[in-house]
Amino acid sequence: MDTKELYREILNEHNINPSHKEPIDNATLSLNGVNPSCGDNITLHLKLENDVIVDAGFEGDGCAISQASVDMMIDLLIGKTKTEALALAEIFDNMIKGTVTEEQLEQLDEAAALQDISHMPARVKCAMLGWRTMKEMFGLKN
Repeated sequence: MDTKELYREILNEHNINPSHKEPIDNATLSLNGVNPSCGDNITLHLKLENDVIVDAGFEGDGCAISQASVDMMIDLLIGKTKTEALALAEIFDNMIKGTVTEEQLEQLDEAAALQDISHMPARVKCAMLGWRTMKEMFGLKN
């Protein structure tokens, strides 16, 4: 199996069988994120305790890329502090811009499957939706 086929399988698995597509009881933060160019719409929920993301989920609809990306992002965020989550978002941004290092890419785990999105400008906003929403939750503007 070549790398692109493996990445497609990872993306499809997170889209068809998302682990985190559900509301979270007692979420500390919830924010709606929309990609107006294609209609992707998510509501991201984070539960924080002592500045650590202890649980997360999302609701919404959109293309396979937006839904898989937010699910993969949540896999990475659970157990991380706000600072660590924002650092991962920066790495993801760098990956999409094509300026990520191999060492940084490894930190993204399965989310690295979206690396080729950087070559598809129309799909970048889809992949970025969950990440952008999370950054906005923490007070950062894109």
